[in-house]
Amino acid sequence: MQNKIMQGAVLTAPAPAGGIASGEAALIGKIFGVAVTTEAAGADVALDTEGVFELPKATGAAWAIGDALYWDATAKKLTGTASGNTRVAVAVAVAASGDAVGLAKINSNI
Repeated sequence: MQNKIMQGAVLTAPAPAGGIASGEAALIGKIFGVAVTTEAAGADVALDTEGVFELPKATGAAWAIGDALYWDATAKKLTGTASGNTRVAVAVAVAASGDAVGLAKINSNI
């Protein structure tokens, strides 16, 4: 097959305003991923768009395995609240309401 460009799990996009550090999550357009490298705003950053990551979680609500998770772009955290946020992942482990991080499977097919 001569028309395949790349595997697609890691995509390159311009880093968001304020830049991004390796390991931080970001939603760029409709592409959600975790930065592979640290880059200044506008510089190309590699985003890993598939896999299970420990990511910042909004406190105040618990997660059950399989719960849909949404990216709160203002707080830069995953939340179970759909309104005003973008669905980007599913919970793969229970997280208590007071937990600051949770395990999430991100996937560009969501």
